[in-house]
Amino acid sequence: MYHLYSILLALGFVLALPFYWWKGRSTGKYLRTFRERMGALALAPAPRGAGSFWVHAVSVGEVLAARPLVAALRERLPGRRVYLSTITTTGHAIAVKSLRGTDGLFFAPFDWPRPVRAALDTLDPSLLILVETEIWPNLIHEARRRGTRVAVVNGRISPRSFSRYGLVRGFLGRVLGEVDLFLMQGEAHAERIRALGAPAGRVEVTGNLKFDAAVAMPPSAALVARLGAAARQGRPLWLAGSTAPGEEELVLAAFRRVRDRVPDAALLIVPRHPERFDAVPPLVAAAGFRCLRRSTLEAGGWGDEEVVLLDTMGELAQACALAEVVFVGGSLVPMGGHNVLEPAAAGRPIVVGPHMENFQEIADQFRSEGALLQVGNADELAIAVAELLVDPPRRQALGARARALLESNRGAVQRTVDALAALVA
Repeated sequence: MYHLYSILLALGFVLALPFYWWKGRSTGKYLRTFRERMGALALAPAPRGAGSFWVHAVSVGEVLAARPLVAALRERLPGRRVYLSTITTTGHAIAVKSLRGTDGLFFAPFDWPRPVRAALDTLDPSLLILVETEIWPNLIHEARRRGTRVAVVNGRISPRSFSRYGLVRGFLGRVLGEVDLFLMQGEAHAERIRALGAPAGRVEVTGNLKFDAAVAMPPSAALVARLGAAARQGRPLWLAGSTAPGEEELVLAAFRRVRDRVPDAALLIVPRHPERFDAVPPLVAAAGFRCLRRSTLEAGGWGDEEVVLLDTMGELAQACALAEVVFVGGSLVPMGGHNVLEPAAAGRPIVVGPHMENFQEIADQFRSEGALLQVGNADELAIAVAELLVDPPRRQALGARARALLESNRGAVQRTVDALAALVA
């Protein structure tokens, strides 16, 4: 079965190669990382038998979840080297910028035996830590073959993923049987991973690391000068963060309606993926506004009838502190939503769309506690944002409940580190 999986993966790689070549032709980002993805890591080999840890986090969300875990591992087990891998270039960029305490950052190898073995030979890990839903059969299999313990942390299986995994349950059960420990975000995720074949005695619920990872990020002086209240002449700010294709048009239509009730409202749009930065200005223009870019915006240069595009990395959490209302994207369109904890840490009122499947438990918990508003479409989004902008006491109460709920759910990092330390004791 592993051979068949590798063949199918290779076939998919060949079929997808023209797309990725075309997508990265101008930047060369895929070509630059190809050697590492084939297992040739640009790292000095770890000392043999030193018991290093390899933490694998796919993209931005997983890197942010791993950040407090890496710090806690270094404190609890100071003699161990800690390496972190990502798959996406945006995840790698965030790790380089914000993650401290690692002995090396690299792009994860393709999930074929030879690249995986090469990476394992370089790192010689005693523990492979897979963040969230990172079930890579060859990586897990080759790690176990050499005696490396394997743990899934902050584990989650969404209903959509559960349905897809169910199609290969026989093979998946064999893969999951090679994992030593599953530390899941909640009981629903634990039930799904057990149903897919994870040994019940290896599954624990430790909570969501992202509650610990979310911290209030004060905006830099440069960001305040360009996006703060003075820069926008005191106009109330609506931040639409982590937006997806097809969603900016809905947000801009809602913004036009918001301005019918709040004529001086301002809008800051933050696309989820940097490669979409250039796609947004034409959409803003088509909606009847002028688009300004954060990267070229002068201090105090934000006027009426203008929308700002946040086209820089690592400033979304800081921008939350400057906004009166935060909409979390990927939720008006069927993308599964994104993390609501950054605006919660900033104590800001949060609005999401109907599609929060990837963060369903958190969204349900926040909604039941009156800590966010969930709307069904762009018209409802416009109404909710406008009502919040004209009602400061309600904004403050909603933001305060979000922050309090976040604080009450912290502690997953400590429980996770305790379980991992026992695994390698």
